[in-house]
Amino acid sequence: MCGRFSLTAELHKLEERFFLENTNTLEYRISYNIAPGQPILAIVKGENKNRAGYLHWGLVPSFAKDKKIGYKMINARAETLHEKVSFRKLLERKRCIIPADGFYEWKKQNGDKKPIRFTKTNEKPFAFAGLWDRWVTKDEELVSCTLITTRPNQLVEDVHDRMPVILKEEHEKDWLSRQVLTSSQLATMLQPFDAGLMRSFEVSPIVNSPKNNGPDCIKTI
Repeated sequence: MCGRFSLTAELHKLEERFFLENTNTLEYRISYNIAPGQPILAIVKGENKNRAGYLHWGLVPSFAKDKKIGYKMINARAETLHEKVSFRKLLERKRCIIPADGFYEWKKQNGDKKPIRFTKTNEKPFAFAGLWDRWVTKDEELVSCTLITTRPNQLVEDVHDRMPVILKEEHEKDWLSRQVLTSSQLATMLQPFDAGLMRSFEVSPIVNSPKNNGPDCIKTI
């Protein structure tokens, strides 16, 4: 699973990287320790370029009776997306990307869990594959999302048996399109990211608590 990540890039860099059209009205905030249940930046296709906004992390399907289900749906397994009612229709029309520049997993070692941070070797922002939906009642409206996960690459497998899907840049446009993707297209996109383009390092256990959200969370120890 993926239960914690970071986004520390400046807004103008995200604007250039993801072709955003609405940065003038976006109340962007850097975060070193993003946790489930929080609002996270997500990107969808806009009229001319792409649009960014904050969605609740933890998918609440439109047909859900209780929004608390979102706590159980922070991730969606790539291998079973077509089998789940919650994800199947979203996969056709409600795809999004979640920008990040690193994510965390915890490695079990000598009875302890050490937080490990994973980034690209060039330390630039990248795009998680995600799905979103809108839940509406007479009293409330909630737009939420989930991160898609897949099997780990050679770097992550030493720490965890799952990793978030990091889209290749050449796949991002198609993922954000409103076209229905074929099974072969999806299979090509939802693969483990190239381990040779990633690095990992241990970080401070302060990252264990989402209350800690400062630069020290991403520093190597």
